[in-house]
Amino acid sequence: MYQIHEVCKEMVTLQNIYAIVFGGKNLNISKKEEQKIVESYSFLEAFSKDKVIYGINTGFGPMAQYRVSDADLNDLQYNIVRSHSCGAGKPLPELYVRAAMYARYMTFMQGKSGVHIDCAKQLKEYINRGIYPFIPEHGSVGASGDLVQLSQLALTLIGEGFVFYKGQKLPTAEVLKKEKLQPLQLRGRDGLSIVNGTACMTGISFVNLIYAQKMLRWNLLFSSMMNEIAGSYDDFLSPVLNKIKFHVGQQKTAEVMREILKDSKCLRNRQQELYDQKTTTMRFGEDVKVQPYYSLRCVPQILGPISDEIDNAEKVIVNEYNAVDDNPIVDVETQSVYHGGNFHGDYISFEMDKLKIAVTKMTMLMERQLNYLFHDRINGILPPFVNLGKLGLNYGLQAAQFTATSTTAECQTLSNPMSVHSIPNNNDNQDVVSMGTNSALITKHVIENSYQVAAIHCLALVQAVDCLVRDKKLKVENLSSATRGFYEDVRKIVPAFVDDTSKYEELATVIEYLKNVNI
Repeated sequence: MYQIHEVCKEMVTLQNIYAIVFGGKNLNISKKEEQKIVESYSFLEAFSKDKVIYGINTGFGPMAQYRVSDADLNDLQYNIVRSHSCGAGKPLPELYVRAAMYARYMTFMQGKSGVHIDCAKQLKEYINRGIYPFIPEHGSVGASGDLVQLSQLALTLIGEGFVFYKGQKLPTAEVLKKEKLQPLQLRGRDGLSIVNGTACMTGISFVNLIYAQKMLRWNLLFSSMMNEIAGSYDDFLSPVLNKIKFHVGQQKTAEVMREILKDSKCLRNRQQELYDQKTTTMRFGEDVKVQPYYSLRCVPQILGPISDEIDNAEKVIVNEYNAVDDNPIVDVETQSVYHGGNFHGDYISFEMDKLKIAVTKMTMLMERQLNYLFHDRINGILPPFVNLGKLGLNYGLQAAQFTATSTTAECQTLSNPMSVHSIPNNNDNQDVVSMGTNSALITKHVIENSYQVAAIHCLALVQAVDCLVRDKKLKVENLSSATRGFYEDVRKIVPAFVDDTSKYEELATVIEYLKNVNI
């Protein structure tokens, strides 16, 4: 259960965020939300007239020691946006930008930032109309939040820079003219508020979370099918065995796999085969594993902690969407302005470090299961590399293993933690930083890698079934309804093959299937 904080009694849920980011649902600002934002802005405007307030009448960062004259206050807000729009690298894809925009919007909805209502309205219009700021990936150290990336966002809100619109990168001014929108006029501390927070790393992390959750569900199905192909004994999923380990994720993993396999006729019953009758066999054949390899038998213990981590990542990311990640905080209720560090990204950074390790472990599990399918001397029931052709002349998926192995190895290297790589900067004002956006971006890369390995694993699984069917060792109808449905879906995309053919286009198609199909 999420802890309900005092700022927002009605927290948005994962499903709410998903509907906006992935579902394309439009935003509407309620009268209550608008009133909170207006009250916050009006209070700050009056409160700051004869006081020193960071970011309103002072410089930014180490420049906060300098007071800014009243004549220059408006220019101050534009200067932070323009000066910090210095990102580099590839543009962040539209889906991730949309998620980041919504995270920034959600902070403004709390009425604790002192922004003018037009800031929220402009963000709302961009999200609803599919106007996505050009935001380079690199630039944030995740301490005062995502200053560089969010400055690139803010730059487009004021009508400058570039946006992606209907599949094209265009000057923002041109798109605003088409949409009959006016550039945002910055007031008070609007510039600082837009750029000062964890919205970019949070948005990237949300998309990462959704794809990681889906990858876990695929791993559960793949692992179930692996045990069907291997003809494993079913007691590794026993409630009796798994409940005495006490971990929620392990028990949930075993439960889900039991549900996937509930109507399978491929698993062996240890009680019937080895306990209910006397066994005189001194050595079992390779096609009967008394205890399968760990990549098959220990799935609840491997995917269990991954399940627990993904659940925790969901809590952290949803909390961050509901949080006020600004500085300073404008509180109408206590009639004060509080200076602190809610923009610091360590919650996201830590969680993305853990999530990328979890995804890498899933990728490693797939790679080991893939090796089991390809290695005829290990599985004892399949031709090398699930080759339906002539051995020696044809190669099956032999080369595809190279791709899976190298991609998995890259995931392992990328899984070193980013959150401990703090480098002081900003005249040592930012002396401990989170590197949260870097952590989220590396996790994004790891997740993309995992889907590449998963696509190869898909081809191997269904090709393995075809090999066993050909050799009369398995009937497709004996698979569980869940794994049989998966087999049929993949075979609609990629037919069984005997002759050698290039696979890169088919793998790309399978990746899209894995990312987009409901499971």
